[in-house]
Amino acid sequence: MSGTSWDGALGKLGFGAAGIGNLYRAMPDAQAAATVKAAWDSGVRYFDTAPHYGLGLSERRLGAVLREMPRSEFTVSTKVGRLLVPNAVGFSAKDDEGFDVAATSKRQWDFSEAGIRRSIEESLERLGLDHVDIAYLHDPDVHNLAKGIGEALPVLEKLRADGVVKAIGVGTNSAEAALECVEAADLDLVMLAGRYTLLEQPGVPFLDRCVARGTGVVNVGVFNSGLLARPDVPEDSHYNYARAPRALVERARALAGVCRGFGVELPTAALQFSLRHPAVVNVTVGPAVRRKCQPTRPG
Repeated sequence: MSGTSWDGALGKLGFGAAGIGNLYRAMPDAQAAATVKAAWDSGVRYFDTAPHYGLGLSERRLGAVLREMPRSEFTVSTKVGRLLVPNAVGFSAKDDEGFDVAATSKRQWDFSEAGIRRSIEESLERLGLDHVDIAYLHDPDVHNLAKGIGEALPVLEKLRADGVVKAIGVGTNSAEAALECVEAADLDLVMLAGRYTLLEQPGVPFLDRCVARGTGVVNVGVFNSGLLARPDVPEDSHYNYARAPRALVERARALAGVCRGFGVELPTAALQFSLRHPAVVNVTVGPAVRRKCQPTRPG
């Protein structure tokens, strides 16, 4: 299946479900459900999650809403490469990878066929769905890129051929790693974080290559961890999951000033820019950003 077939299939705007997995802060179940329902009501029909997000909490919360919706009307993706296994510390400790959840499970890298099949099966159990549409190999460069390319991607190609999933891809923060994966395997989609934004565009050579190969790109992290997420850029803004350097804060403020000169808010300009490259088939954002963009239905 060619990635170009996903151009328009996901809508322009997708829902990133890390936030409902308690990313950085806890969210009540009712608020998480209301957030997903609000995204649905605003026209969003593509939802992305992962076992990594809240140690499965994101998948459980997302599935609780989506399984009440007509299955033919939405697309859902999850990720493989990290299994969730029991953790002896249980409720006595918190997760140490950014999610405000008890560490009842821990993440275990597994790029084997058995591990990937198990990951999908367990994701389906948490989601309460009979299938996911898209499976991404999650952060292969963080674990072992060579093993991801040589072992995990062929497994995903096999699962697609067998009809277990409709499309396959990788999810990564590295344009260089994504390019290696695209050159090595027949990928439908790549979920690339923070490498084609209004602030910086180091991923352009990769995106150009995706156009040539017919691989669609789901652009995420388009606000650079929040640096571009507000009309006025605060001093304590984050960039790439850490405190933003002063020079980048000033650069973002300069962009905000240009936007104001045209009567446009910085987050709106950042979102629109992130869709402009022809390789980009969808921009997926978190709940807070989705609320700001609610009046615009995805195309």
